[in-house]
Amino acid sequence: MPATRNATTDRAEAYNQEGIRAYADWDIERAIERFRAAIRLAPERADFHLNLARALSRAGDFDQALRALAEFLRLEPDSPIAERFERLFARGLDEVETILTEKMTNSGMPMDEIGAAMQMWLEYRIALGREPLNTRKPEAWAAALDYAVRKVNLRKVTLKEIAALYGTSDRTIRERFEQLVATLDVMPCDYRYFVGDQNPLDKLVEAAELLEQLEARFRES
Repeated sequence: MPATRNATTDRAEAYNQEGIRAYADWDIERAIERFRAAIRLAPERADFHLNLARALSRAGDFDQALRALAEFLRLEPDSPIAERFERLFARGLDEVETILTEKMTNSGMPMDEIGAAMQMWLEYRIALGREPLNTRKPEAWAAALDYAVRKVNLRKVTLKEIAALYGTSDRTIRERFEQLVATLDVMPCDYRYFVGDQNPLDKLVEAAELLEQLEARFRES
């Protein structure tokens, strides 16, 4: 029995590692499938549920991501990061969200961009996994989220303008912005946060597909 249990545990960990690699490579469907396979074999492993939550969040399936987090919290109720995840289930806005919505609304930003910034903050808190979140200076986090969403949506804005709006330093905003970009792997016109009708990335995808077709025809004998 112990040998069988060890083999099952090893297979579950192998699935988990495959999921981690797929997540890093943006093969999100495979990541989700691998993490779920790991959970089926070892449902008591809290990390597997946390990794699944991160992958589901990146896929935009926040309802399922929160369910996975609920399982993580059930298994590790005293985890140092439990409070951060428990806050995601609260109905009210946290301090960052309160500042963010107030400042973006007062500066005339459209609701869909405000929503994109809120989504970014939700995904970021999940994507951090076991890494701690420094919640000091919530105005800096709100400013960084606002700045990031404006940059994604190709709005002309400077750090100094955002710093003046939120009453914080452009250096602090830059630090938070870089953390968001690195953790979420944010790109220009990122589909997760771009709210315009036509995303410029679509043209790049179409151009790449056309080039692939042309190359295939060129190589035909």
